[in-house]
Amino acid sequence: VGPEALLSWKSKRTFTSFGVFFLQMGWGDLGVFGEPSKETPNLDQMASEGMLFLDFYTANPLCSPSRAALLTGRLPVRNGFYTTNAHARNAYTPQDIVGGIPDSELLLPELLKKAGYTNKIVGKWHLGHRPQFHPMKHGFDEWFGSPNCHFGPFDNRALPNIPVYRDWEMIGRYYEDFKIDLKTGEANLTQIYLQEALDFISKQQASQQPFFLYWAIDATHAPVYASKHFLGTSQRGLYGDAVREIDDSIGKILKHLQKLGISENTFVFFTSDNGAALISAPKQGGSNGRFLCGKQTTFEGGMREPAIAWWPGHIPAGGVSHQLGNVMDLFTTSLSLAGLQPPSDRQIDGIDLLPAILQGKLIDRPIFYYRGNEMMAVRVGLYKAHYWTWSNSWEEYSKGIDFCPGQNVSGVTTHTQEEHTNLPLLFHLGRDPGEKYPLSFASDEYQRTMEQISVVVQQHKVTMVPGEPQLNVCDKAVMNWSPPGCEKLGKCLKQPKSDPKKCFWPH
Repeated sequence: VGPEALLSWKSKRTFTSFGVFFLQMGWGDLGVFGEPSKETPNLDQMASEGMLFLDFYTANPLCSPSRAALLTGRLPVRNGFYTTNAHARNAYTPQDIVGGIPDSELLLPELLKKAGYTNKIVGKWHLGHRPQFHPMKHGFDEWFGSPNCHFGPFDNRALPNIPVYRDWEMIGRYYEDFKIDLKTGEANLTQIYLQEALDFISKQQASQQPFFLYWAIDATHAPVYASKHFLGTSQRGLYGDAVREIDDSIGKILKHLQKLGISENTFVFFTSDNGAALISAPKQGGSNGRFLCGKQTTFEGGMREPAIAWWPGHIPAGGVSHQLGNVMDLFTTSLSLAGLQPPSDRQIDGIDLLPAILQGKLIDRPIFYYRGNEMMAVRVGLYKAHYWTWSNSWEEYSKGIDFCPGQNVSGVTTHTQEEHTNLPLLFHLGRDPGEKYPLSFASDEYQRTMEQISVVVQQHKVTMVPGEPQLNVCDKAVMNWSPPGCEKLGKCLKQPKSDPKKCFWPH
């Protein structure tokens, strides 16, 4: 594809709508990436009609920070989605977290709204549940979903059940009004989320309104669920049932765009917030293919994600890209598609992927692997250097918590935090995608490559100004006791006295 593709699109540009499917699935869960059961026909077709990214990453191996990164275009250590309570700890937004997305951050829907877009989030927000962090205070016009994951059921005394919102107010709680059967895994939530997406798209098409749809459902997050029609239909058990239903739903959304005649004006991207959670495998966890470890780690299995771009009439069918991409790039790319510039008053880590998507260009850029407040590794080209290694602690491992089951690599998958800043562990991901064979420190290849990588890391650290950490303080008083709308439903719960404490993050 030549440069005329980008020029042609720019000369004829009309409003482009956006759809982002942001789920929790592993690189190895899709048939197009080699999953043997081939149970994702719609995602596989999406890839055959669009562009497959083989080297696409998240910004953090955990859900909340990666979602903050996608919507701000900034590393979590910049936007505040990290902790300083302990070194290199993953942290997220559970019910008792005090922090959330800061007002100082500019989110993608806020910027798109100024350009005339209508924005909707369907599913999990996970960027703070207190009123000041509500998604409709940060650019979204509509919301159907939850501020937290569907953990529970809780007893509504020690811990309240998680609320489900429509726009500003809760309309019920998980397990009470939105059933999830923990014995069978049956829940109708994915079908509800699907209908929300279809109705929103129809409404915007009827009013000729450009839109941003952020479809962030959580069916593949343990406890896994699927609707009755899909239960027992997968060769992969309940997790596979959930994947099949998600795949079917994405197929229906894409077909709906085509039926309404707006597919050529709608840029759609599918990816994941982190690698598959191997701790809940095999019954409730996915596959990271040939990559090492999974969610919570900064090995490839924790941070390399499935990714597909789909835009009929613009992206040539069957494209495959080795562009190093990151979820933060969706921020910058979406702004570019909308004819907007990213904010100039802050460091933006995402790049515009349009030259890679429309012209087949490869843009030189590094990928930084952060865990909490620490840069654990960096990828430059096909090389990845680990400055710190840690899978999880011996204490947690002794309890059966293992993020790398069956994948022990001596000196790499460590259960104590190992510092390698003087002599980083270096891997060539082309020859060794599983990170099993570090290059010899004495080799010319090691010396030559580390000279180049050291310059990249030094430049990065010069620009690094960490944001105020949002994930340090927890308080049971801020849990979902009495969300807006609870009084109308008779579902307000008694709030305990405030008792703020340091959050404990074991990983």
